[in-house]
Amino acid sequence: MNQFTKLIAAQLNLKEQAVENTLALLEEGCTIPFISRYRKEKTGNMDEVNIEAIAQANEKLSEMAKRKETILKTIEEQGKLSDELKKRIEQCWDATELEDIYLPYKPKRRTRAQIAREAGLEPLAQLLLFQRERNPEQAARKFVGDKVKDVEAALQGAMDIIAETVSENEQSRNQIRGEFRRGAIITSKVVAKKKDEEEAQRFSDYFDFSEPLKKCSSHRLLAMRRGEAAGFLRVSISADDEQCQDKLKRHYVHGFGECQTLVGEAVDDAFKRLLKPSIETEFAALSKQKADEEAIVVFAENLRQLLLAAPLGQKRVMAVDPGFANGCKTCCLDAQGNLIHHEIVYPHPPRNRKNEATAAIQRMVKMYQVEAMAVGNGTASRETSDWLHSIDFVHPVDIYVVSEDGASIYSASKIARDEFPDEDVTVRGAVSIGRRLMDPLAELVKIDPKSIGVGQYQHDVDQTQLKKSLDTV
Repeated sequence: MNQFTKLIAAQLNLKEQAVENTLALLEEGCTIPFISRYRKEKTGNMDEVNIEAIAQANEKLSEMAKRKETILKTIEEQGKLSDELKKRIEQCWDATELEDIYLPYKPKRRTRAQIAREAGLEPLAQLLLFQRERNPEQAARKFVGDKVKDVEAALQGAMDIIAETVSENEQSRNQIRGEFRRGAIITSKVVAKKKDEEEAQRFSDYFDFSEPLKKCSSHRLLAMRRGEAAGFLRVSISADDEQCQDKLKRHYVHGFGECQTLVGEAVDDAFKRLLKPSIETEFAALSKQKADEEAIVVFAENLRQLLLAAPLGQKRVMAVDPGFANGCKTCCLDAQGNLIHHEIVYPHPPRNRKNEATAAIQRMVKMYQVEAMAVGNGTASRETSDWLHSIDFVHPVDIYVVSEDGASIYSASKIARDEFPDEDVTVRGAVSIGRRLMDPLAELVKIDPKSIGVGQYQHDVDQTQLKKSLDTV
């Protein structure tokens, strides 16, 4: 049995046997469409959505299993791997919890706490944490020596150790996570010296913006992150600092006195210097991941709708790739989508040969018995569409505006070169526009899904996940 079967079945609320059989089929190299269509008896009639969810869950758990191996090896090399710790790591399947368990053992650069430990101040830190010492300064004098110059340095070192201990404690981290989950605010500010740049105006909605993180939609978050990456915005995520500090102090500070004051200061330092930046980074990554997932679902659905757009069918089509200076590239296709004629007309400025262009279009429509026109939606699309609608033809001709996203990618691809070895890229691009009207699915599958233009922020999301999702569609 696959080691993840029980976990996946519980996670997705599916029968173990069906999950086990599906994982076996996936390992054999069967595709999701094949399994959902031809192996229903093994999967218990599962649809492609469940099968894909099983495949994704299996991939995540496999990655986590590799991470656990690395963690166990690192802790073992330090000689700190107890049976209890090993068992806890092996039984943990939550990525955040796993990293929290590992944090105290994670190799890190020399921190202030590490330097204080090397100076032998760990016992003093423990003494302060117990909060039973009435005169901490007197206790600190015993630790002054070659590595610790005075009482103040000894107390500061002990507080650095306490701060790191607090910041690496699982319960502390979960308390702060809880505060962020409930009340985190995402804030975006413009970088002052770039405010007046023309490029920065694209992000003007986010020059002074804030809202609760849990209400921030994926497109707004991706827009802010794009502005941040471009260097025009500063984006931060924060919770109520005072509330976070009070919560931690209630856990660590007991009663009143000098020790309690020092521990309180160490807790505040732990939050401001270590915990807050760490949890903010974590929530920034989580919110970006969530926004990516939401956006990718939309992109996948957009692609699905594009591919499943109703075909015009077997009709003779004229494809027009509009343009101003370079003219409108026109191609005539027969009912099977074969190229039978192409030429360029110049109805728009700067050449303004409108009458000549109109006569050429009328001639082609009559000669090749054109039944419909496909006009690309790029530059000069509206002007070209208006002009074509104004022409009188000998028989009715339907005119459609077609998305030309990815047509240029296709025109320079190997598939296009193989199909039209003797034509240049402009002709191949126009043919693609015409064929998209006749049979969108047959034409669009030739193009990398990301080039079809499936969403506004498709270049800002996780590219590996996007490619995987679009390829699956």
